[in-house]
Amino acid sequence: MASPLDLQEQEQLDQLKDFWRRYGTLITSVLTVILLALAAWNGWNWWQRSQATKAGVLFDEIDKAVIAGDADKAGRVFGDLRDNFGGTVFTAQAALLAAKVQLDKAQAEAAVATLRWAAEKAADEGYRRIAGLRLAGVLLDQGKHEEALAALPKDSEGLFAALTADRRGDILLAQGKSAEAVAAFGQALKAFGNEGDYRRVVEAKLIALGSPLPAAAAASGVAR
Repeated sequence: MASPLDLQEQEQLDQLKDFWRRYGTLITSVLTVILLALAAWNGWNWWQRSQATKAGVLFDEIDKAVIAGDADKAGRVFGDLRDNFGGTVFTAQAALLAAKVQLDKAQAEAAVATLRWAAEKAADEGYRRIAGLRLAGVLLDQGKHEEALAALPKDSEGLFAALTADRRGDILLAQGKSAEAVAAFGQALKAFGNEGDYRRVVEAKLIALGSPLPAAAAASGVAR
């Protein structure tokens, strides 16, 4: 004769079987999805680490090329990074380094191409803005004023907004548009705020153009 404990255990077992019959497939499916998601996440992290490691090796090569002043090698290594690891921060950094040595070695067109890629496709927004500013400067030096204006970063904020406005003023001044240049330099001063050595450069530009400084800027100049 079954004891009360045996009957209780049998009842619990029957309930468990009934529960599993109703929800077992769903539970198995959910667990499978979770395990697959974890596997995919781990795989993605591994791939990211692998990409970063490989890109880091190439970045070391481009760093050595820059130190040696080898613009040709820097350009080749950057091309490898761009084609194979374009989504890494290493590639954005490498673009700025490669462009610098290319300019130093009078390879202006190569530098323009390098900076244009970084300005448009670098993974990090900050590097895109830096590249855009440098690209605009190179195009300004080449006398390509409209292209330089088009290369300036869009929707910049903070320091980038100030630097962008200042560079826009330089380009407009080179075009002979003094009034518009003064307005751009004024925007740069406003974006810089009341501190920073670079704003003094902008103030000097306005003074050279015979434009009065904004009240706040003039007051800070007296304070100095």
